[in-house]
Amino acid sequence: MIKWEGVMPAVTTKFTNDDTLDLAMFEKNIKAQIDAGVHGIILGGTLGEASTLEQDEKETLIKKSLELTDGKIPVIMNVAEQSTKGAIGAAQQAEKVGANGLMLLPPMRYKSTDYETVAYFKAVANSTTLPIMLYNNPVDYKIEVTLDMMEELLECDNIQAIKESTRDITNVIRIQNKFGDRIKVFTGVDTLGLESLVIGAVGWVAGLVCAYPAETVAIYELVKAGRIDEALKIYRWFMPLLELDISPQLVQNIKLAEVATGIGTENVRAPRLPLQGAERERVLKVIGTAMKNRPELPEYKNINSVV
Repeated sequence: MIKWEGVMPAVTTKFTNDDTLDLAMFEKNIKAQIDAGVHGIILGGTLGEASTLEQDEKETLIKKSLELTDGKIPVIMNVAEQSTKGAIGAAQQAEKVGANGLMLLPPMRYKSTDYETVAYFKAVANSTTLPIMLYNNPVDYKIEVTLDMMEELLECDNIQAIKESTRDITNVIRIQNKFGDRIKVFTGVDTLGLESLVIGAVGWVAGLVCAYPAETVAIYELVKAGRIDEALKIYRWFMPLLELDISPQLVQNIKLAEVATGIGTENVRAPRLPLQGAERERVLKVIGTAMKNRPELPEYKNINSVV
């Protein structure tokens, strides 16, 4: 069982200078996420450079995350494959290694029809007992999970949540109006995080949380407590950083931010390369300005605890 709510970072994968997994820095980052109060860890997403990871590396990351979280929060593995067979294999292997849940993308590279997309999702869901969060991002992946498609997909009991990244936040309300609590809606776009939470999203699959876990969780907890003005103050400061997430170079951007906060390195895996030239200077300026004006956070960790 996963409690589908709260801030779940789509964590970056840390690499050494020799292009192997940097488990020491990975551990430092995950510990910072846990200390800040995140509600789950998502591995191997776009930010995690999933398409460049080998199967044994994915298994290593799952095992290390399970060790660090120690059962306190769920470890969720992303599944993004080109074939249904490959996705089923990846889901089953993640379950075997011990992952607590899955985030499931539509087929990669091929723009499947609605019928094919539903068949793909159902085949994967029916191949595992793990709870699943669907990832709905037609902007980047050109495939939208519509309400009609969701209705079919919810025949699978283990499809329980959706990462809503259409950029149309009213979709949060549409999904909840149609399905109630049957499917838990997370926002998946950093620059729409606060707004989506205010109108009813139960959680936030976040990117800049990788570098700024406390600020991200504080916004969530303050919104949940109805302290919108305090959350908005942090969010206004955060927005120039959050805009670094909606870029093809989001991995490089966020890894630069992790360097600034001391919980990451700039190493990426080719074909990605560190930012160069004017774009690098622009991103460093955004990060530098934010670091100079980093807000003092209110005590947020226990404000929603039931006494």
